[in-house]
Amino acid sequence: MKKTLRMMTVAFTASILLTSCYSYTSVVGKGALGTQKVKKWNHYFIEGLAPGNISNSRAMAGTTENYTVETKQTFVNGLIAAVTFGIYTPTVTTVTK
Repeated sequence: MKKTLRMMTVAFTASILLTSCYSYTSVVGKGALGTQKVKKWNHYFIEGLAPGNISNSRAMAGTTENYTVETKQTFVNGLIAAVTFGIYTPTVTTVTK
């Protein structure tokens, strides 16, 4: 029994300590030609399974044809997700023009 409890404790601790924030980047056209950035939060629920209000990167870019889109979960987003036990899991989308 002690060995099982110890293994479960090690597995739980490792799962907490070895998590990380994720990010992915998309390049549209030639990519960002300037440094102007537009940021918007995306709202997900139940560990990201149910989307709420999601940003539209094309609308955020406006009339620009060359831009870079980065969507990531920042430390603050991860902290909010942890505090709400994954019920609310936000991300941030940044469009660089």
